[in-house]
Amino acid sequence: MKLAVAGTVATGIEVPWGLAFLPDRSALVTERDSGKVKRIANNQVTEVGTVDGVDPSSEGGLLGIAVDPQYPGRPYVYVYYSTGDDNRIARMTYQGNRLSDQQVILDGIPVAAVHNGGRLRFGPDGYLYVGTGDGREEPNSQNDDSLGGKILRITTDGKAAPGNPGNKLWFSKGHRNVQGLAFGGSQLYAAEFGQDTWDELNAITSGANYGWPAAEGVSNLDGMVDPIAQWKTDDASPSGIAFAQGHIFMAGLRGARLWAIPVENGKRTGEPQAFFTGEFGRLRTVETAPDGSLWLTTSNTDGRGDVRAGDDRILRITISR
Repeated sequence: MKLAVAGTVATGIEVPWGLAFLPDRSALVTERDSGKVKRIANNQVTEVGTVDGVDPSSEGGLLGIAVDPQYPGRPYVYVYYSTGDDNRIARMTYQGNRLSDQQVILDGIPVAAVHNGGRLRFGPDGYLYVGTGDGREEPNSQNDDSLGGKILRITTDGKAAPGNPGNKLWFSKGHRNVQGLAFGGSQLYAAEFGQDTWDELNAITSGANYGWPAAEGVSNLDGMVDPIAQWKTDDASPSGIAFAQGHIFMAGLRGARLWAIPVENGKRTGEPQAFFTGEFGRLRTVETAPDGSLWLTTSNTDGRGDVRAGDDRILRITISR
């Protein structure tokens, strides 16, 4: 496999975090600290609105974004954001290139300066999957009544999706800080920040326990599911992931590289391969674009990187064999 930078889609975005495409092939991007949502179309960046109530921190703020799978019939986008009290998900109307009518559909997700999760992804079943963090309270991940340290599966009204374990809002538990979600067919994959030793890529199944805080990386503990791949935290510190051409692509923050992991039906089928190591600094989000390329965002303005001229930027990456 070969990856190549085909061009720069946008520059000058402040701490880009979430990225979602619309049917017209334009994209919406969230800015973590400003609370603003930007639209990118034809390499032009415009502001389309601001999410109210965003309280940014070292890892909190305006995070994930997802477009309703029935858009524009249901003209909604969904955002995940931190307030002074919790993390929340809101549904907003997006029409005429403007956001309006912000309505909270789910609140009470644990919040802290770090470990806020934040990724949103609609599944092929039409339900919204949500990666959360433990909010720096490790017991949250194993507490069935906490929304922290989980992958949630909810309706577009913020209710528990049918078939969830115990009719709870969550789909899986035992996570430390999930910031990457992607589907390969019907299989959900999740990237997770480790503490000091191992970052993880997990294949997610309903009701499964992924071990935190008892497990970090492959631990072979009874009743807990091991990751399908793991990395030293210096080599990854993963945030966003995307699926394309039989691979999970995983953006690394501290690792400052894009990983490609071959997978099939929830199994890893080969060794992970790293691309662009150190070339662009911290990498936050990767998404599969409508034309089959990857859009890859840097995260050098997030307070932990070395800012370069034009940061933060979105790169267009092409894939070839």
